[in-house]
Amino acid sequence: MQVSSLNEVKIYSLSAGRSLPEWLSDRKKRALQKKDVDIRRRIELIQDFEMPTVSTKIKVSRDGQYIMAVGTYKPRVRCFDTYQLSQKFERCLDSEVITFEILSDDYSKIVFLQCGRFVEFHSQHGHYYKTRIPKFGRDFSYHYPSCDLYFVGASSEVYRLNLEQGRFLNSLQTEASESNVCDINPVHFLFAMGTAEGKVECWDPRTRNRVGLLDCALSSVTADTEIEGLPSISALKFDGALNMAVGTSTGQVLLYDLRSSNPLIVKDHNYGLPIKSIQFHHQLDLIISADSRIIKMWNRDTGKIFTSMEPEYDINDVCLYPNSGMLMTANEAPKMNIYYIPVLGPAPKWCSFLDNLTEELEENPESTVYDDYKFVTRKDLENLGLAHLIGSSLLRAYMHGFFMDIRLYHKAKMMANPFAYEEYRREKIRQKIEETRAQRVQLKKLPKVNKELALKLIEEEGEEQQFSKKRKQKNLPSLLKDDRFKVMFENPDFQVDEQSEEFRLLNPLVSKISEKRKRKLKILEQLEAQGEEEEEEPEGKASDAESSESSDDEKGWVEEVRKQRKLLRQEEKLKRQERLKEDQQTLLKPQFFEIKEGEEFRSFKDSAKKQKLMKKTLEDRLKLEEKLGTLNVSDTTVGSKQATFKLKKSEQQRKQQEAERRHRQERKTLRRSASHLKSRRGRGRLFH
Repeated sequence: MQVSSLNEVKIYSLSAGRSLPEWLSDRKKRALQKKDVDIRRRIELIQDFEMPTVSTKIKVSRDGQYIMAVGTYKPRVRCFDTYQLSQKFERCLDSEVITFEILSDDYSKIVFLQCGRFVEFHSQHGHYYKTRIPKFGRDFSYHYPSCDLYFVGASSEVYRLNLEQGRFLNSLQTEASESNVCDINPVHFLFAMGTAEGKVECWDPRTRNRVGLLDCALSSVTADTEIEGLPSISALKFDGALNMAVGTSTGQVLLYDLRSSNPLIVKDHNYGLPIKSIQFHHQLDLIISADSRIIKMWNRDTGKIFTSMEPEYDINDVCLYPNSGMLMTANEAPKMNIYYIPVLGPAPKWCSFLDNLTEELEENPESTVYDDYKFVTRKDLENLGLAHLIGSSLLRAYMHGFFMDIRLYHKAKMMANPFAYEEYRREKIRQKIEETRAQRVQLKKLPKVNKELALKLIEEEGEEQQFSKKRKQKNLPSLLKDDRFKVMFENPDFQVDEQSEEFRLLNPLVSKISEKRKRKLKILEQLEAQGEEEEEEPEGKASDAESSESSDDEKGWVEEVRKQRKLLRQEEKLKRQERLKEDQQTLLKPQFFEIKEGEEFRSFKDSAKKQKLMKKTLEDRLKLEEKLGTLNVSDTTVGSKQATFKLKKSEQQRKQQEAERRHRQERKTLRRSASHLKSRRGRGRLFH
């Protein structure tokens, strides 16, 4: 089971994980489950809930017991029984199904609209009847009061087929050139159809007259949307008596009140893909809209995103199980996805164990996706000696660094520093000892890291306390006691380097002040060595001397800066001299390069000739090839040009051909000498 979270809404993917093939025996399946952890942990909610290649549509019967799906290849329909958690039956069809409708409460009456203009009826036992409509259909709806089927498609007419009389009725003539989708309101049975021109026409089935027209293409264009062509209607769904949601081919969803021609809200998917499905969730006032890439759940009043899902494969259809938090999708893949979102509602009664399972998972959260990866910067890779892996599949670029497998990181770190674990162990032991010492009587000690900085902070704190007593102000908290800066006096990585160029230039008078602190530190260390119970800071020099040292004028400060710069230049000069001596001591040896077998070194002029030749135009190069005899251009009888090229032979090929020619010549001479000897012997016998 894969768990994802967006906007603090947990989504459980029940179909995640590998599926076992059907032809495996039960014994092999059990053996695989013992070996593979992923197979053992997967949840197969409904057995074999998949199609051979692709699933196109999925629906749930009104009684909630049966889930029906159609797909390819071969075209087929599969019915799954939720009470048995397995497949009930499978029926193959003659052509692919565009859409279908379950007319009864169970699977006993089904209508299929197929791509070959066929309308096929199935009963409980199987195929019942088959007929054709005049034009290719794209969608249909069933009008329950009159038992009429309304078909829309590649025509301006809406075909009506009455199932009670068993014949076609007069068609509805519309203004649209083509229609894509249609739907019938479940309350007052208003028939609506979405056209290719981006309009929605509403018809009254009782009078067979058009009662309304909505221009959704114009309303879908807002200031933020970028539309290349005219948007057509790709999805349509009624909600109650007065609300209707319309999806366009450019990725917008419009929510209408039938009493107004202006949409209440326009939601853009920002992918530019046609909307495939629209569902309503009444408990949380959500609209679930889906295109081929993403499923979005958003508030119908504000348009704020509630959560979203992006499956691995393209989406063809979305089905929300009634009165629950279960969502099923038909995809461009064999496996049909099942999602469970506890926020939307409880699990269906036939899989109520999902509620207990998700509660246990929330109590014991699993590791996130990135717990098995380590984030490293480019400098870390150089320190580990893995900079050559940049650009490979072992590193995934992210922000200012890379993600790498934690196992590879640990192996590289062990090779780069084999004693890192021992150092880590000693550091942990030291920390444990320090924690136990903290429970004893505390002595006034300076930290082991940044002692001079701590001493400076203690001095400044004492001066601020005296100043605040005079002014009767509150004392500010000390950095030494602040937990946010505690690591700065514990971790050696935060040690201030006083020999660096930046520190010496930014703190030109630090040398004089540091001498005084160093003397204090020596005194404190001597007191610690003597084992005194309490350590007090030394008072230092007399007040007049201290004031004379701390109150340097601007002239002294400038002299100190000049002195530091002079020292830095001298150090840089010494470093350059040392590098020069090292360069003089190193002897440069000539390097020899081996030429590949079969090639000859002629001169460096060939490369220059090749560069000049490449700079010439195609016409000049063709003329040069004709002069050399490697190109032959001739006219054909049709009037076009025919060019024949002769490839240049390498030196190795020339030597090989020369050896073959000599070999053939030797064989000819041998054959001639042998035939000459035979003729001489024959003459000798005749004479005898």
